[in-house]
Amino acid sequence: MSRSAADESVFQAIACPTRRALLDVLMLGESNVSSLVASLDVTQSAVSQQLGVLKSAGLVEERSEGRFRYYRLRVEPLSEVDAWLSRYRAHMERQLDALGHLLDTMPDEPEDTAQRDRKKPSKPRKAGTR
Repeated sequence: MSRSAADESVFQAIACPTRRALLDVLMLGESNVSSLVASLDVTQSAVSQQLGVLKSAGLVEERSEGRFRYYRLRVEPLSEVDAWLSRYRAHMERQLDALGHLLDTMPDEPEDTAQRDRKKPSKPRKAGTR
């Protein structure tokens, strides 16, 4: 399945840990650059640069109010990522189900063996050793 250039930019945008951290903060609500800088403990220029990437990928909207710019999350572009991941989610669930069935078929450990393993006496130390 091929992805469009816009979808590719979304995948590239979320590849960066700093941009994912910005998305996490913006998920809590609209924020200005100063608040984002304080939240992430990165420079203002780094936040502005990463916001530009997120904005061009369509993941962030910007609005101006006076001399401040506010940013908010747009989740719609993430639907392509979610659709792509859903195939792997299904595979992982099948693998976990298979493991569960295997574990269900294994005999339980006999009680006397479990108790014996827990109560193994420690070996006596030789004289002069620690």
